[in-house]
Amino acid sequence: MKIALAIENFSAHGGGAESYAVHLARTLVSRGWEVHLFGHGWDGDPPEAVFHRIPELPSWFPASMKILHFAFTHRTKLNDGNFDVILGFGNTLAMNVYQSHGGVHQRSSTRKLLAVDNPILRSLKRITMYMSPKYHARSWIEAAPFRMNPRPEIIAISDMVRDDMTQHFRVPREEIHLIYNGIDTKKFGEGRPGIREELRKKLGFRDEVLFLFMGYDFRKKGVAHLVHAAAKLRDEVGTGRFGVVVVGRPPYPSLSRLVRRLDVDKLVVFPGPTKEPEAFYSTCDVFLLPTLYDACSLVVFEAMAAGLPAITTIFNGAAGIIHDAKDGIILQDPGNVAEIANAMRRMLDDDFRLEASAGARLTASHYTVKENHRR
Repeated sequence: MKIALAIENFSAHGGGAESYAVHLARTLVSRGWEVHLFGHGWDGDPPEAVFHRIPELPSWFPASMKILHFAFTHRTKLNDGNFDVILGFGNTLAMNVYQSHGGVHQRSSTRKLLAVDNPILRSLKRITMYMSPKYHARSWIEAAPFRMNPRPEIIAISDMVRDDMTQHFRVPREEIHLIYNGIDTKKFGEGRPGIREELRKKLGFRDEVLFLFMGYDFRKKGVAHLVHAAAKLRDEVGTGRFGVVVVGRPPYPSLSRLVRRLDVDKLVVFPGPTKEPEAFYSTCDVFLLPTLYDACSLVVFEAMAAGLPAITTIFNGAAGIIHDAKDGIILQDPGNVAEIANAMRRMLDDDFRLEASAGARLTASHYTVKENHRR
């Protein structure tokens, strides 16, 4: 069998979709498939794959032109091969299987605007977004599989994304396959033994209940609301009971000012990026991601496999695997500081947290990479 996969860059160390494509390609190769990769860049993994380079336009070209160029060039290059399966990840016009890792573009873009607190500035950004050629180019390409006749097999990576596709593209829900992400449960389940006390000391904590945030887009993922919630909970339960570890990047200027103004610089720490998330999963007790929108955040799966109950929002597709108050807590409003603080307070109860920890491990054990690839 001969399969074509397309994404801008194939890298096992890239973002969610980029690394997923590489790991899927490895599995396909191991099962005897002839795998062809179409993209701007490839890190050589898996070495058995055949890479078809799509040249990048010069940097001075507008983003909309770059997006369209990739999609049209990919469609043209496909004519050189006779493929049994063409898998698209949301950036192509030709496919017979479609699996979006970013959710519905319009939904994601609209939700991200809520990170702007000032309503006037938010309105201006909304107008700018809808006037952007890049926005419309991305939306037009994303709608391609839903325009095609016959329609490709549509795969949603979370129940939330399936609902968004049904509403936005007017596709019957039962015609969309639901296949959640998968992780290496053994890798994250084993964690990093022996590092807990060492890293806690380095971060400035001892026996506190530590809440872990992990991500890069701090605004979209609600870090400011998390900081407010930490200050509120501190005022209610006092110091020495908990801490918050925000992994991913240094705080942006206004976030740093917020931390200082609320006097939580010892309570909320920012260790920066990491290449060893397992170390932080082993060190912390609860995972907390008050995101405005995530198609299906893989870090939730990883953290739960490591035994961290997960607190996240209904706007994260990963909430679909959480059994509320059993292995985590699902927030209804990412901007509701009191709701976030209440969920954190509940996790300070040792009995509840330990029971939820066991439940999180059990839940995550059902979502393996092997099962995802098989499905």
